[in-house]
Amino acid sequence: MECLRAHMNNTAFHHTVFSLPFALMGALLAAGGDPPLGTLGWVVLAITAARSAALALDNLADLKYDKQQPRLAYRAMVQGRVTKKEALVFIGVCLLVLIFAVLQVHPVCIRLLPFAAVPFLIYPYMKRVTGWVHLFLGIAIGMAPAGGWVAVSGKIELPMLVLFLAVALWIAAFDAMYGAQDEAFDRSQGLHSLAVSFGARGAFQIARAMHVLSILLFIALGAMMHLHWPYFIGVAIAAATLVYQHRIAGPTDFSRVTQVYFMRNGIVSIAIFVFTWISYIV
Repeated sequence: MECLRAHMNNTAFHHTVFSLPFALMGALLAAGGDPPLGTLGWVVLAITAARSAALALDNLADLKYDKQQPRLAYRAMVQGRVTKKEALVFIGVCLLVLIFAVLQVHPVCIRLLPFAAVPFLIYPYMKRVTGWVHLFLGIAIGMAPAGGWVAVSGKIELPMLVLFLAVALWIAAFDAMYGAQDEAFDRSQGLHSLAVSFGARGAFQIARAMHVLSILLFIALGAMMHLHWPYFIGVAIAAATLVYQHRIAGPTDFSRVTQVYFMRNGIVSIAIFVFTWISYIV
């Protein structure tokens, strides 16, 4: 049990809230409101396995940096509760589970899996290359709703691409804001981020623009799919959450940029998914 808790800590299992609701939303939209329960189960398993492998790989790749960050002292790998070998085994098992789950849904999904997997496999190393690393994280998580959609329909369609882009921009923006507090550390280690490239103020301005575009894309998606009014309430709740996030944090004050701040972004994914589902009921 202690080993399981350590791996759940290492993979921040609660962060599934950022990707899973949108994966289910993709399946819901692709099915016109009535996705097969069996398919939903395999989607849940695939997304959980994929993001667990991705987080474990990220922590493994950044371990030497995380050990120097006091605010990351709680992490299982930093504390030695998960070894490098154990992390590699865990990643391998998760990837096998991912492949197995994908094989249970639409046949086209296994052929598209490499395209979905590449972003989350390379993301942990992109901070060594480009300040736009946050977009790679957004793309990786944006694959969740795309995967849910294709698992049901077997097709790549324009509304799916709009949903993918909306999620990718949302994730990239709040990751850039959260990561801006590490600007000085990243500079000292030769790492990249939007804050390193443009300063914390520039990073927040870019994040604000990405959040605005994300909300506009969610609105466009609702119009394209002819979703009923509850959907737009969910988008409004998401927009209000993002406005609040930008109001309580800024490039000169990171005192409220905590894990609570980070996790509050889950309101966006949950609200939009729940109200999408309600829009098919009313």
